[in-house]
Amino acid sequence: MTDWSELHHAYGTAEDVPGLLDAARPAPQDPSWDELWSRLCHQGTVYSASYAALPALRDMARHWSPWDRRMPLCLAGSIVAGKDQPYGVQDPQVTYASETSDLVGLTEEALEDPGLGDTPTTYVHLLAALLSFEGVDVWGKRLDGLNDEEYEVSCPTCSTENFIAFGAYGFFSTLDGMYMKATTARKVPLQPHALSPGGARLKTPQPRPRGRPVRRRTQVDLRLRQRAVRRVRCGLRRRGGRRRLLGLMAAAACNTAC
Repeated sequence: MTDWSELHHAYGTAEDVPGLLDAARPAPQDPSWDELWSRLCHQGTVYSASYAALPALRDMARHWSPWDRRMPLCLAGSIVAGKDQPYGVQDPQVTYASETSDLVGLTEEALEDPGLGDTPTTYVHLLAALLSFEGVDVWGKRLDGLNDEEYEVSCPTCSTENFIAFGAYGFFSTLDGMYMKATTARKVPLQPHALSPGGARLKTPQPRPRGRPVRRRTQVDLRLRQRAVRRVRCGLRRRGGRRRLLGLMAAAACNTAC
């Protein structure tokens, strides 16, 4: 049995964590989640109590529906991805191998829920959690940048900071952080052909299968998301932690023409 008084979170010893876990309800607006996040994953820092909470978060997700389990999965994913560990280094992939393995399956089920069709932000957060549970270092922490339609990355050749934009303002690289307002900002189109195979796979859309009736939009979204999960996991598991695909994208469109 866990002795929470011997564990620490962001504000001290962790005797209050079990009560917060018991009080948490599925709704993201439940105040217990703010309390848990601030204690167990404070600005990306994790503590001894953070890892000790993984079994409870796993059990919570296991007993809740795929849609309702979003919050425990996202918190657990952020804990597993956390590298700032002031109270000693742990590898949750080793010390909590059973829990992380279970969390993979629970997150996959959540990603297949049709209710995600109208909530792309939640989808990205869950996919980031899945990558964390699978040990994909960089993308487990950085994938949520997709929600901002921008990444700021250093060119691996010249170290220049580039803003990689993809979305409402276009698909380009620029040195100007105010590109959304500055009409004279130099914009270099992204060059997906220069990406590594994993990056190119992420960029290339998958055609929808023909000959299958589509009754509802959510069915289409679900099929596309299921393929996206497989595509992202295949491409990023191989190269995400070692090759840093974002850096390669910056090199492909660096404004310094290095």
